[in-house]
Amino acid sequence: MKTVVGTFDNIQNAYAVANDLINAGFNRADVSVVAHDPNKEYAAYTDDRFVDPGDDVAAGAGIGAAIGGLGGLLVGLGALVIPGVGPVIAAGPLLAALTGAGVGAVTGGIVGALVDLGIPDEEAHIYSEGLSRGNVLVIAQVPDASADAVTRMMQRPGLVDIRRQADTWRASGWKAFDPNRDVVVAR
Repeated sequence: MKTVVGTFDNIQNAYAVANDLINAGFNRADVSVVAHDPNKEYAAYTDDRFVDPGDDVAAGAGIGAAIGGLGGLLVGLGALVIPGVGPVIAAGPLLAALTGAGVGAVTGGIVGALVDLGIPDEEAHIYSEGLSRGNVLVIAQVPDASADAVTRMMQRPGLVDIRRQADTWRASGWKAFDPNRDVVVAR
């Protein structure tokens, strides 16, 4: 299996890609979407509450309803707070990695969860930083032979050139994602 990641400028573009992947026959349980949600505008579509950074993430993550208009597109939707990112909504294997026993936001954070899904550490830092800055991630775990087709499906308007963004961040002094940075959580 290969893990293919696309970074998008908004949730609508990300969910369009996820929908296209599922309609193309990829298993919905192999497609993740995670979006920064600092204003909790998507939280109403989950079954539970946001998790404070100090809480046990697995106990508080809401897994349930899909965002309006998705029609159950993704399996489970959870709202949680990721250290260094703040409030997010997530669905799919990434949510499971973040809330699973011994894995995720409590121990390894978003970088650890991405690495557990097969993303190299350096790239996991870049994707985590992009998420914290407002990008939306779509992650698909697909058979090796399908990776190129999935990559092509993700190449559309709204796809962010994350490497170019990372170069800009590095020029400003950024080195790696910092899960310990202060995040303001709207209440």
